[in-house]
Amino acid sequence: MCGICGIVNVSKDHFVDQENLKKMCSAMVHRGPDDEGIKFERNAGLGMRRLSIIDLVTGNQPIVNEDESIWIVCNGEIYNHMTLREELKKKGHSFRTKSDVESILHAYEEYGEDCSKKLNGMFAYIIWDQKKNLLLASRDHIGIKPFYYYFDQKRLICASELKSILQIEGIPRAIDFQALDNYLTFEYIPGPLTIFEKIKKLLPGHTMIMRNGNISIKQYWRIRNNHFHHDLIESKRSIRELLQDSVKIQLMSDVPLGVFLSGGIDSSIIVALMAQEMNQPVKTFSIGFEDSTYNELEYTRLIAKKYNTEHHEFIVKPDAVSLTEKLLDYLDEPLGDFSIFPTYLVSKMAHKYVKVALSGDGGDELFAGYDTYLADKMATYYTKLPEMLKDGIIAKLFESIRPSSKKKGFINRTKRFLEGMQLPHNLHHTRWMVFLKHAEKELLYTPELRMSNSMDEEYQFIYRYFDEAMDYDQGDTLNQQLYVDLKTYLPDNILVKVDRMSMSTSLETRVPFLDYRFVELISSFPGHLKQKGLKTKWILKQAMKDLLPQEILTRGKEGFSIPIKNWLQNELKPMMMDVLSPNKIKREGFFNERYIERLKAEHLNGTQNHSHRLWSLMVFEIWMQKYLN
Repeated sequence: MCGICGIVNVSKDHFVDQENLKKMCSAMVHRGPDDEGIKFERNAGLGMRRLSIIDLVTGNQPIVNEDESIWIVCNGEIYNHMTLREELKKKGHSFRTKSDVESILHAYEEYGEDCSKKLNGMFAYIIWDQKKNLLLASRDHIGIKPFYYYFDQKRLICASELKSILQIEGIPRAIDFQALDNYLTFEYIPGPLTIFEKIKKLLPGHTMIMRNGNISIKQYWRIRNNHFHHDLIESKRSIRELLQDSVKIQLMSDVPLGVFLSGGIDSSIIVALMAQEMNQPVKTFSIGFEDSTYNELEYTRLIAKKYNTEHHEFIVKPDAVSLTEKLLDYLDEPLGDFSIFPTYLVSKMAHKYVKVALSGDGGDELFAGYDTYLADKMATYYTKLPEMLKDGIIAKLFESIRPSSKKKGFINRTKRFLEGMQLPHNLHHTRWMVFLKHAEKELLYTPELRMSNSMDEEYQFIYRYFDEAMDYDQGDTLNQQLYVDLKTYLPDNILVKVDRMSMSTSLETRVPFLDYRFVELISSFPGHLKQKGLKTKWILKQAMKDLLPQEILTRGKEGFSIPIKNWLQNELKPMMMDVLSPNKIKREGFFNERYIERLKAEHLNGTQNHSHRLWSLMVFEIWMQKYLN
């Protein structure tokens, strides 16, 4: 695991400045505290910061081929590198290291620009081919590892993190207002956009080529629904075998490793499968809260006891907010997900004992684990109710009820359901992922901000992926919804959060559910095997039920969240009042300070839960102070 960067000047006579590469690397020391490597010649240079996981002795990067005409830096792990190595040796390639990264280099020599098709892993890499004056960059199938780039016709600058690119003088920092609008709507910025207008993300499963000063991007992998017709026994067997293999190959490491254990079904399965592969106790790491409605430690202890793990716990308290500015600096761009705090703190705890941790991320997007899928199903029944009952009684009743301080509960769930029902039905399940509606933006945005972006395009990226999903699985609504989340929420929210928070502590995280082979397998199953009635993850639970306690199998989805709505009313109130003070808001000119004062007042007096809106605004304001002012 590393932080990588590269600079290529279009003109061969415009030499790369070594100091620029050093500055870019220095901005990512947290991603790779063990080593720094830089190689440059004339108009091209690559750099990296290394977290040593595989081949601790000879695996330093950049790695070069025999005549040093081709160089590579890579962030990630290639799990099939030993098989690929043997294949390439038979074709005449010789290896000088035991590094998994060297297999990519020789795969490029052998298979050219399509070499990513040969890889199974999580990766973002940069190859410079000096003889061809060509740069090849690629990002893994699902988007586990990040990759950003800036191109102005004169130079290409790319890196694992935005802040690394910003080390170079002259990089414009103009805000992309469409990205800002998407962020305030969904709490994340969908690729290829970033918060900066001129810097982009390389999409998952894509390769970028710079040849003679021209950039081209192509997709090397896409999720396909092959409509396999397995019977139930065969389906369960294939899930079990392939996920077991994914865990097995992801235990590849020359350093200690463990697992994040949340108490949910996905992480519990990973622990169970790890226990079958390891000849020593699995190291497990869990986070809890003082608020009992947010605390899941009783479930993590069930799994820890069943598999006799070496278990570690940490209780999160409201003073975690003192980390806010630090964590936002690691994010580089706004992300409104509350769970950055527990993710960071569990990573920090794990780093004391291991350098690699597996997690259960991806299971919800593959097996329909989120409440949003259930909400969309329930919406079909709700719409059939008489208008007088829906709008005249139910909506008015729950509008008058104050939100509960509990994590979810009947009142909070119902209020949230009714909020989503006000949005366009063709958003499907993503209606319940929207946190700022169009009418609210009309009140929040200043006229200048409304003129700077098209709010009519707020859902366009969602609609675009639903159009793709129709081609992917025309007759299965649930599979279409899962496809959209695999393309949006997963890579641009969940995986961003996990990557940045874990790497901020110099900890590598791996996600067995997102082995692309497993994603392809589960995508071939019909939706009714994933959600049966109101039961989520049905086929996964059937395949793994002998491994897990009944309490884990039957509990509902809780989510990795924090009591932010309560904290904003108490411990975090001073910070909120300062960050969102009327004078600051008015001076910056993006938002209507009077509307924000209304949001604050309603949240503090408990009549409304505006925690998502207020926190997203706070994150943006703190980010702006760091990166623009």
